[in-house]
This record gives sequence, structure tokens and C-alpha cells, in this order.
Amino acid sequence: MAFPRPRPARPELPRQRVRTLQCGQGAVRAVRFNVDGNYCLTCGSDKTLKLWNPHKGTALRTYQGHGYEVLDAAGSFDNSQLCSCGADKTVALWDVATGQVIRKYRGHAGKVNCVQFNEEATIIVSGSIDSTVRCWDCRSRRPDPVQVLDEAKDGVSSVKVSDHEILSGSVDGRVRRYDLRAGQLFSDYIGSPITSVCFSKDGQCVLAASLDSTLRLLDKETGELLGEYTGHRSTVYRLDCVLSEQDTHVGSASEDGRVYFWDLVEGSLALSLAVGRSVVQSLSFHPTLPCLLAATEGQLQLWREDTFQPEGDAA
Repeated sequence: MAFPRPRPARPELPRQRVRTLQCGQGAVRAVRFNVDGNYCLTCGSDKTLKLWNPHKGTALRTYQGHGYEVLDAAGSFDNSQLCSCGADKTVALWDVATGQVIRKYRGHAGKVNCVQFNEEATIIVSGSIDSTVRCWDCRSRRPDPVQVLDEAKDGVSSVKVSDHEILSGSVDGRVRRYDLRAGQLFSDYIGSPITSVCFSKDGQCVLAASLDSTLRLLDKETGELLGEYTGHRSTVYRLDCVLSEQDTHVGSASEDGRVYFWDLVEGSLALSLAVGRSVVQSLSFHPTLPCLLAATEGQLQLWREDTFQPEGDAA
């Protein structure tokens, strides 16, 4: 007789605040884990970009080169380069080690809300208030984009890139997915301005947050609505949504100073974290651990699961 397999451990959620970092960058507009989750980037309203080890609470480097506040950033797969964008209408490519700008891309007609590398870090994809998604070649010296996706009827608030797809969310209330292999565009109408989009880890679903205080989970292929999640407040600001590291929960920042997590399948509210008194501007979920970064006002908070034991003294 075969013994039944042990049930997998119930996925944990980040429930305890392990440390709080004062970033010294004015308001933190975005926080992003790097590919392996060991480091993170914070984007400041004071025009700077900072690289941190959030687990130890140490600031590693400050990057200066934008002419206005920095709105988003991303690290390359090998951690050697960064890309960032801002209200100065530019996209910047940085050398992590030297802190220097390798190249600046000027082509957007308005502030640039979001940036992502492709998997090989050969292309930067950026989305702007000018209603376009632009693709920039990191290896060539050509100043103009290699591709412009201009189907959006209003500003692009969020972009994500998979190995062969570009996902974008727009203020026109549509989630658009560009299949680069097939050369096809798929569009799903939500009806409320989109603030953030992301792929599920298994690549089957798309999560979209919008200004009607609702998160929606869509089947990527069919556009079918799989789940709706409500309880947070999102009516004015461009707030992030996230999926937990095992795709078991969906999370959202909120304008009431909290972060909310819902059970992905049941749709029930699983957790509400009191982060601060003001709007939670940005979230980033660790790629492999129950670990969350939340930015509110000028600070960054690291949250971990209840069983986590901080090394040394936590701030």
C-alpha cells in the first residue's frame, strides 16, 4: 500500500513588517525587485533612482540623470544593467556597476509611466501618457524605437513583457496583449482606466487593476473573466497589483494606506496589511518567497511571512 503524499504546505502570505527604510528620495513612485529578488530599485520624485538590498536594509547606489521625477525602473536578467523612465519623457539605460547612463531614448511625447526589459535585455519596452508603447534596441546606436505600438486611445499606464508577448494596460480601459510571434493583437475591454497589469507565473492568466476599485483576473487566451476582487480603494492614483510567488493570491495597493490580498480561486479577502496613513504607491512581490515590498510616501517597507526570523535586529 502506498502512503498518500503529504499535502503541500499552505502558501504563506507576508504578514509581519520586518523593516522600514527611509529612502530620502521625496515620494517613492515605484519599487521593483530585481530578477532573483535579492535587490530592489526605488524611483524617487527627487529625480533619483536607488539600488538597495532590502533584506539587509542597505542602500547600495544612487543613480542620477533624469530631469524630472522617476516613475518606473527594471533590472536586466544578469543584473548588469537597469532601465528607468520618468516625467522628463525619457527612457534611460544604466550601467549598474558604474552608475553611468549608457544611453537615453527620447521619442515619447509625454511622461513615460512604465518600462520593462525583454528576457535577454536586448530591448526596452516603455509605455507613456502619449498613448504609445515603444520598443528600443539596447545594442544599436539608433535613437528611434524599433517598433511603436500605437493602438491605445489614451495613456499607457502599465507594461509587462514575457518571452514572446507585450502586455499593456491603458487609461482607455483596455488590456492589450501583443503576440510577437504570431504578429497578433488581443484586446479586452474592462471599461475603467487600467492602472496596472501583470501575467500570472504560469502564463495562463492576466491580472488587471483599474480605477473602479476592482482587480480582474482574465483568461489570457479567451479573455474570459475568471475572478473579480474588491474591498480596496483605487479611484485616483496609478496603483500596482501583484500575484503571490505561487499564484495563490492576488494583491493590490490601496489609497487607504493598506495592502489587500485575496484568495485567487475563492475571491475572498485573505489579508489586509496596515502599511501607512497615506496612499500605498507601489508594490513588488518577491519572485520565489512570500516577501513583499510596499512603498508609501518616502519610505519602503519589507514584509515577510509570520514564521520568518529576521537576522540580527530588524529596523
